[in-house]
Amino acid sequence: MRDLRLLCKSVFSNVETSGYVGFANLPNQVHRKSVKKGFEFTLMVVGESGLGKSTLVNSLFLSDLYPERVIPNAVEKQTQTVKLDASTVEIEERGVKLRLTVVDTPGFGDAIDNSDSFSAILEYIDEQYERFLRDESGLNRRNIVDNRIHCCFYFISPFGHGLKPLDIEFMKKLHCKVNIVPVIAKADVLTKKEIQRLKCRILQEIEDNGIKIYPLPDCDSDEDEDYKEQVRQLKEAVPFAVCGSTTLLEVKGRKVRGRLYPWGVVEVENPDHCDFIKLRTMLITHMQDLQEVTQEVHYENYRSERLAKSVRKNTNSVIKEENGVTGEVLTEKDRILREKEEEIRRMQEKLAQMQAKIQAQK
Repeated sequence: MRDLRLLCKSVFSNVETSGYVGFANLPNQVHRKSVKKGFEFTLMVVGESGLGKSTLVNSLFLSDLYPERVIPNAVEKQTQTVKLDASTVEIEERGVKLRLTVVDTPGFGDAIDNSDSFSAILEYIDEQYERFLRDESGLNRRNIVDNRIHCCFYFISPFGHGLKPLDIEFMKKLHCKVNIVPVIAKADVLTKKEIQRLKCRILQEIEDNGIKIYPLPDCDSDEDEDYKEQVRQLKEAVPFAVCGSTTLLEVKGRKVRGRLYPWGVVEVENPDHCDFIKLRTMLITHMQDLQEVTQEVHYENYRSERLAKSVRKNTNSVIKEENGVTGEVLTEKDRILREKEEEIRRMQEKLAQMQAKIQAQK
């Protein structure tokens, strides 16, 4: 016991003399906890059929997210409506787990009349916000699954002279709800000069129409120069001109993923050929910021609008009661209370079932 006291005294005296307390290890604790828990990220890809959305996503994450994809023919596309297809895959790399959900939008822009193409996408985004808001207000808040859209890759056709009216209308509808990252698809069909000209045209049209795309965060003054240079290059690359491929080809004795043409090979991961590496770097290095912007900006906007609507409903119900209008008017507070009561009832039923099983085993 005497030895233990001497040891403790020695430790505390060393702490006092060195001025080291130990809270510098807090980031390590957060790191271990985050790695143990894993990460969640939801990516939405929007664009016309045939622009290589599925191929690009498979190339980005080296996974086959669409093993059972059925491509409709031209006759089916005439009557096809926009439907949303969510695919979830667990990816593990060096002990770090990522639960990736990719939401595809087959049928977008394929119909003769595309005036209503984005309504289903808007409804889906609002549904995820509403579900998250409801889970936050529930009793069990520990295991909330975050299916909110953290990033939206919007694919732009390389065959036009800029943005189409559908592109402009879609981004104007969604820029206040989700982080939009514009992507020029199939960049291997354009020369470098054509790509640069198309990028300038798209950025000008985005600015003219007041569209807000995801802004890469500025670097702090104490960041290292390599990181500042990387962010500068990423900002200059917007909109990203990419092409995807999952085919391995042999070029000068090395294996590369690319596309084989009569005149040569387009290497997907070659920065001189396309912006694939820059797009992947942007997504991986700013994944946390994309989630924070979703939480602090887009979700808070939805939550504020939702609460404002509930306040108006409560005010209208009070006015109706004062005017003697009969009939039950369910306020937002009453709805939440009923949902909680229903949740408590379900939990009590499960508890009773578990107790009955334990009694039966005895």
